[in-house]
Amino acid sequence: MIWRAEMLDQLDLYWEHHLMPRLAGLTDDEYLWEPVPDCWTVRTDEDGRAMFDWQEPVPEPPPVTTIAWRLTHVALQVLGTRTSAHFGDGSLTMETASLPVTADDGVTALREQYHAWRKGVTSLDDTTLQRPIGDTEGKWGERPMATLVLHVNREVMHHGAEIALLRDLYRAHAS
Repeated sequence: MIWRAEMLDQLDLYWEHHLMPRLAGLTDDEYLWEPVPDCWTVRTDEDGRAMFDWQEPVPEPPPVTTIAWRLTHVALQVLGTRTSAHFGDGSLTMETASLPVTADDGVTALREQYHAWRKGVTSLDDTTLQRPIGDTEGKWGERPMATLVLHVNREVMHHGAEIALLRDLYRAHAS
C-alpha cells in the first residue's frame, strides 16, 4: 500500500464529490452572511484592507463564523500557510496573505491552495511521511509528516461540512 496515495485519494474524493459541488454558485451575500450577531468573518477596514477576525486564545465557546471566515481559514490557514512552510519558501503567512473578500475570490483562493498542497503531498514518499514535522507546527513538531497530512484532510472535511451547512441555513433563511 502507498500511504501517500491513500491520503490523497481520501482528500480528492471529498474535494471532487462533496466540497466543490457545494460551493457552486456561492454568492457574495451568502459568503458574508452573518447568521447570528458577533460572527467572526473577513472584514474590510476604512482603508480597504481585509482583516480576518481572530483572537488568541480563542474564546470559549468559539464564535459562530461566516462562510467567508471558514473558506479563508481552510484556504490560507489550513492549506496555504502549511504549503508555504513545508513545500515552499515560508513567505505566506496570515499577515502576508491577501484575504479574499468576495465569494469568487474565496473559492479561487481555496482551489489554488488545495492544488498547491496536493502537489506538495504528492512529492512525499514513505520516508518523508515518517519524518518529524518540525517546529513550524508547534506542539506537533515531533509527530510524523503523515500526522499533518491526515490533520489537513480532517480540517478540510470538517470545515467544508460547516460551509455546506451554512449554505443550507442561508437558503432556508432566505425563503
